[in-house]
Amino acid sequence: MAEASLSAAARIWSRRARYAARQGSRVAWFAAHGELAQAISRRVSRAHARDNGTDRPADDGRPASAPAGPARERPDLPRILGQIAELFRRDLANIEAGLYPMPAGEFGSPLAFADLSRRFLADVPAVARRRATGNAQEVFEATRDAPQGLPRYYRQNFHFQTDGWLSGESARIYDFQVEVLFKGATAAMRRQALVPLARTVRARDQRHLAYADIACGTGGLLAPALASFPRLSGIGVDLSAPYLAEARSRLPSRMRRRAGFVCAPAEALPFATGSLDVVSAVYLFHELPPKVRALVALEFARVLKPGGQLIFADSLQTGDLPENDGLLGLFPDLFHEPYYRSYLSEDLDALLAVGGLRRTRLDTAFLTRIAVYEKTVGA
Repeated sequence: MAEASLSAAARIWSRRARYAARQGSRVAWFAAHGELAQAISRRVSRAHARDNGTDRPADDGRPASAPAGPARERPDLPRILGQIAELFRRDLANIEAGLYPMPAGEFGSPLAFADLSRRFLADVPAVARRRATGNAQEVFEATRDAPQGLPRYYRQNFHFQTDGWLSGESARIYDFQVEVLFKGATAAMRRQALVPLARTVRARDQRHLAYADIACGTGGLLAPALASFPRLSGIGVDLSAPYLAEARSRLPSRMRRRAGFVCAPAEALPFATGSLDVVSAVYLFHELPPKVRALVALEFARVLKPGGQLIFADSLQTGDLPENDGLLGLFPDLFHEPYYRSYLSEDLDALLAVGGLRRTRLDTAFLTRIAVYEKTVGA
């Protein structure tokens, strides 16, 4: 008995050591890329200021179009790292509770990881130039004569990224870019949406659970959901064909047969009324104009069965964690988030209640809020 206890304890500590080493190396890796990216961006910004004869300090952190305004207090680096450490503690606790497995390397082999690093750094000057000039409409200019199907609000360079969401190269490096921005914590924040999904899956026969991940992007939630629940099938919906192609290519062949992918807007979902048990949406609403947000909320309510659940994971809103409010105020201008300010003060509960969705749970994890909404019977 004593030997069994010691063996179990050894396995626990081995798992914890592996997790700590992995997450610690992620933070160091992506933080280092962030420092490199900032150094490149400062150089580009100085060159832009020199060429245009401006006297604004080149490294003040604001794009040319950003309003000065009063700055809110922001957490310093030790406090940010402390919040990330708390996120990782929760992530590990969820793993040990069996809610989802230990994460695998989402960026593939070390060689693939190094290639993404190269691609990311090669793209930084172009991103910096857009930030310095405030130009985030290259995609719109290139798609003025685009066929119907891509709304105007979608055809722009969100986050000043090259090609917006409309190229295979953008899809390849997007997750790497986001991990650099959040110092390697993005995947762990996203995994917190697996917690309510695990509760739902455990209470049902997952083989018969109708599930769709809306604005699935490259499969950042869909892939770990299918890996965590081996009998679950899911449909990823996104407006970007290149991102859907990337999501499909990243899935192991054994999981591909349980996944479907549909190119469609969240405001016009290709599902019958009352046909889905679970809908998830991760980092979608802050990218939508207010009017479209309202349409999407109604669509979620329409496609869910009575008693069905919406798992909502998105940016914090103002007041969720007051110490981070100053950080939230940076995103609209520094990263071209044109609809983010309105999202920060949006009454999400009221918005979703219009279609009959009632919030049953709310939690926060670093810079993410995770909420569960249930479709009321008779709505």
